[in-house]
Amino acid sequence: MGYKHTNSKGQTYFLHAKERKLKNGGTSYLYFFSKEEKGALEAVPKGYKVAETSTGMLVLKKS
Repeated sequence: MGYKHTNSKGQTYFLHAKERKLKNGGTSYLYFFSKEEKGALEAVPKGYKVAETSTGMLVLKKS
């Protein structure tokens, strides 16, 4: 089961990540929340925390 978070409006979202290759050969990750559980991450990445905007949108912030 993937990591899920319920916002202040009562909607449940699952955390996902997409890997991107950089021009210099490195790797970067794009983190996003989705209502679908398929392919969700198991936990919040190290060094990040979940925050909620005033509109109820979930985002990851560096802690």
